[in-house]
Order: sequence, then structure tokens, then C-alpha cells
Amino acid sequence: MSQNIHTDRILILDFGAQYTQLIARRVREIGVYCEIYPWDVTTDEVADFGAKGIILSGGPESTIGDDAPDAPNIVFELGIPVLGICYGMQTMASQLGGKVENADHHEYGYAQVRARGHTRLFKDIEDEVNEQGHGLLDVWMSHGDRVEAMPDGFKLMGSTDNAPIAAMADENKQFYGIQFHPEVTHTKQGKRIIERFVAEICGCKALWTAQNIIDENLEIIKEQVGSDEVILGLSGGVDSSIVAAMLHQAIGKQLTCVFVDTGLLRYHEGDQVMATFAEHMGVKVIRINAEERFLSALAGETDPEAKRKII
Repeated sequence: MSQNIHTDRILILDFGAQYTQLIARRVREIGVYCEIYPWDVTTDEVADFGAKGIILSGGPESTIGDDAPDAPNIVFELGIPVLGICYGMQTMASQLGGKVENADHHEYGYAQVRARGHTRLFKDIEDEVNEQGHGLLDVWMSHGDRVEAMPDGFKLMGSTDNAPIAAMADENKQFYGIQFHPEVTHTKQGKRIIERFVAEICGCKALWTAQNIIDENLEIIKEQVGSDEVILGLSGGVDSSIVAAMLHQAIGKQLTCVFVDTGLLRYHEGDQVMATFAEHMGVKVIRINAEERFLSALAGETDPEAKRKII
């Protein structure tokens, strides 16, 4: 394929949240490549990553403390969209001139956010509408601090009874902060919110798909191998089986697999390996019957670690 599937990419800065991996999963489910970096990443690393957008995760710390983790300033200087989630919203507010304080009432669990300000991130995304016609979102909260004053240029994007500033936006700079967690399934519209940010606001295309990953790796294999021959140790496990299948698809008869039957596989598993690759897929597989050699070497040995080393 001619297009680099890693060109459209999102950088996630991790502030120690228990849900950071879920953020990455949601982005990848959209079909967009992303990576997680620690919050104290260097300025050069952020710039060199070449992200189309940055997500600031939640975290267990408080922005009020003297040693509070900060996002690198370059995050807000690159001219790309930024989404702050929970602590990410709080550090965005604090670093850009807003005010964060410890809330009298901490929110843990279900909450209902009233959408405000007609922002691009929340536009037409709602779970229900109240009697006044305001859009409402069912979300999951987990925070003790809250934003008390927004930085200059931001407008209110959402509120709850306990968090008057539950979401904020600077649409000119495409900076968005949400106090709730869109990455968890308890936030019913969370996937749509993340997709809105990644696909529409950041402009990322769904290039990082399973088929595109396969196609890209097939091209890489063909380029690296050229006209050479390849030999592969095939155990029948997931890893070597996938490599064998991809190599066969890429270079065909240039591949020779060697399957060593140790006699330690499950009943008829060796035959199944041969049937799958040699008979059904047409892969050239050399089967070596080494059962007697392995069992003789293991005879009398009872220590599991010693057995592992012998094998």
C-alpha cells in the first residue's frame, strides 16, 4: 500500500490513570494509530512524534500540590487539538491560567452532565433531553478536585450539580477538557465523543486497521526478502503460525518451514500442524521426528525449571 498507516496518529500522555490503556484501546478501535508516553516526556519527544492530536489522561495526583505533574508546555504550543480527561482537564486549566480547587463534594460513579455552549465536541451527542430542551449525558466521574475558573478563551461546555465546570472548550485553539471518563463503557456516549475528537476535530483517518497492518507487513517482507530463500522454525503455536502464514502469502515457495516434533505436543497436534500448513495452505514444511531425543534427555528429571532448560 502506498499510504503510511501511521501518519494519522494520536499521542496519549499518561498521568498514572487506571484507565489510560482504555483510552488507547478506544482510539485504536476507531482505526487510528496511537502511543502512550509518560507525562514527563521531553519536549523533543512530543514534537518528534508528529501527532495530529494529544489526549491528556486522568491520574491520581492533585494539581493543587507543589509537585503536581504538568504536561510539557509544547502540548499547548503545537497548534494541534488537545483533549484533557479528568486530571488532564485540571492540569490544562491550571497550566493555562485557570483555577483548580479541592471540591467539597467528591464525585465517584454515575453523574449526568448538561451540555452547554453548542461546542463541536458535544454537538448532537446526548443520551436524553430535559424539559427545557437541554442535552444530557450519562457519564462516569472519578475526581476530588474540580475546575473553579476557566482559563481565558475557554467557554463552558458542560456542568453537573456538583461540578459547575464539568467540561470546557477553547474552540479557536481546539482545546477541550472533560471531567468525566469517556473511555469507560459506563459513559454511554464515550466512544462517540472520542471518535468526534480523533476523527473529526483532529482529522485522523481510519488507516490503522487489521487489513492495512497485514498489507503493510506483506510489503515490508517482500522488500526485505527480495529473491532470497527464508527458513522458519514452526512450532505450531500462535506466533510462529502467524509468521508462517504471512511469509507464505508474501513470498510463497521461497519459504521453508522446519517443524520439530518433540513428542511433547497434545495428541495428534503434530499431525494437525502438518495438515494445516503443508496440506491445506501448501507451505513447504519439513517435519523432524525428535520424540526419542527429547524424551531420553528428560528421562528421570523432575524439576520443572531443569526440564524447561533441557527442552
